[in-house]
Amino acid sequence: MREHVVGQIHLADNLEFLRQLPAASVDLIYIDPPFNTGKVQQRTQLRTVRSRDGDRVGFQGRRYQSIVLGTKRFSDCFDDYLAFLEPRLIEAHRVLAAHGSLYFHIDYREVHYCKVLLDAIFGREAFLNEIIWAYDYGGRPKNRWPPKHDNILFYVKDPSNYEFHVDAIERIPYMAPGLAGREKAARGKLPTDTWWHTIVPTRGTEKTGYPTQKPLGILRRIVQASSRPGSVVLDFFAGSGTAGAAALELGRRFILVDNHPEALAVMARRFDGVEGIEWFGFDPTPYQKRGKQRELFAARGARQGCARDA
Repeated sequence: MREHVVGQIHLADNLEFLRQLPAASVDLIYIDPPFNTGKVQQRTQLRTVRSRDGDRVGFQGRRYQSIVLGTKRFSDCFDDYLAFLEPRLIEAHRVLAAHGSLYFHIDYREVHYCKVLLDAIFGREAFLNEIIWAYDYGGRPKNRWPPKHDNILFYVKDPSNYEFHVDAIERIPYMAPGLAGREKAARGKLPTDTWWHTIVPTRGTEKTGYPTQKPLGILRRIVQASSRPGSVVLDFFAGSGTAGAAALELGRRFILVDNHPEALAVMARRFDGVEGIEWFGFDPTPYQKRGKQRELFAARGARQGCARDA
């Protein structure tokens, strides 16, 4: 990646892309692959407007009509999930720098099998943590304990030489600040391997509409801990581009890869106006306000040029 480039975004098959990357060329990898739920992941965006015959009833009995703005979906089902992941994880190990780290985000259905696979590729001694991201949102089944966490497996390329910048990690409040003392309570404490963090709020400014978007706070913590300014962060299941957003915010560079045009359309809107991003296999301008403004200015300039020539 050239020095002036802050990020690259590729519409590509991630396995073919990884095979073209030089060995030891990235400092940190975060991936959030499909969880193999056997379902189609889908999110529909709605807008409501006042309507006498609307399908929703709101405050003081007022009725509203729902308007579907769009639906984003992808299949989350593989006949042989580990066979799908294995060649990609082998390439991930190859492209990691000697001091590099991998954060592998998965859920309870597949985490045990994936850890065995990662142990075989990275070595059991390279496994440092299983991070539990706990949240409290969504349905609550009555026939079992409601599953309200994801698993993030933390591996390093070399367990004797890796980056972990403990002083850069954003601290969190003590649960019982009165027991910690005034000075410690004011400073906050380091997170443990259990991270309590809300999902992306439905109506929050962070929301992109992508079905499996992960919170910026989770990625920010990973990037803070396991990279330094100027490092290259790679996510080859990029989705809504949260890893790139965290890298950009913290002064890192990023490479994002996804094979769904819908994902790149989301990223085009998310990174609208950011200078220094290179796009490969995808034109972001139809989804960006700045791109549309540039096209408008170009058209005006062409018209003015024609008028002068006349």
